[in-house]
Amino acid sequence: MPRDKSLQLERHMRGKEEARLLRDSQFAVISFGKSGRTWLCVLLSRYYQLRYGLPANLLLQNDSMRALNRAIPQVLFTHDNYLRSYAAGLGAETPYAGSNVVLLARHPADTAVSQFFQWKFRMKDRKRLINAYPTIKDDLPLIDFVLGEEAGIPKIVRFMNQWASEFDKVKSIHIVRYETLRRETARTLGGVLEFMHETPTAQDLDQCVEFASVENMRKMEQDTFFRGVGDRMTPGDADNPDSFKVRRAKVGGYRDYFTAEEAARIDELVARILSPAYGYGEAPPDPRVV
Repeated sequence: MPRDKSLQLERHMRGKEEARLLRDSQFAVISFGKSGRTWLCVLLSRYYQLRYGLPANLLLQNDSMRALNRAIPQVLFTHDNYLRSYAAGLGAETPYAGSNVVLLARHPADTAVSQFFQWKFRMKDRKRLINAYPTIKDDLPLIDFVLGEEAGIPKIVRFMNQWASEFDKVKSIHIVRYETLRRETARTLGGVLEFMHETPTAQDLDQCVEFASVENMRKMEQDTFFRGVGDRMTPGDADNPDSFKVRRAKVGGYRDYFTAEEAARIDELVARILSPAYGYGEAPPDPRVV
């Protein structure tokens, strides 16, 4: 089969499967890649592990926990790329109209830098192809990757702006910024769980935060603690800290990689093209964004 046709078919089949999972799920957790989704998944997983006495290495994904206890919701974690393309092919305005959505947002510059290291050290060749990322042979400098249309800030902002235009089109939505989750983890996690109809105690939240600390997440990744998810939670190279799934988790860390002139170009681009709904500029965020 010609490569273009095989890639199109694979995206279609992945989208079809995600559409099925969405129909069966009580909640969908959505984010652009490298926005903190894995961290939020571990935080939520720990809550259900504690509440229902489940193994500590079992992650909340699809029906993995619900199959063991029907009181636990089925949750779809998605980057909303395959499903979005599949739904568009069916003429659907948004595939999430009847869904309860947790949307996780992160500053596009931090996301783009993290995507660069994912692309360079962790992403499989087929994944680069199917998602139209640059080939690794291109050996792009970081600044070119971050500012590029294929995988950088413009692509991330298109995703975020698309969602900003759809806040009112889904059944219910809870929008969390990565920066708020990092700054006030227990309180913000509590808000997500309350949206999911849970009543966590302060002790529950403290234990979740401790379990999902950056230090413990890195250790669990090093030890391949979450074996049930394949190589998704293992380092690409144990000797290269930039190849870890959990890398730095730093708010505003993108500035560490650029000159003052480059950082100014990045800031100008984000301010110019990103929806003000997220509150990353001078305007106040949408009231639904925490």
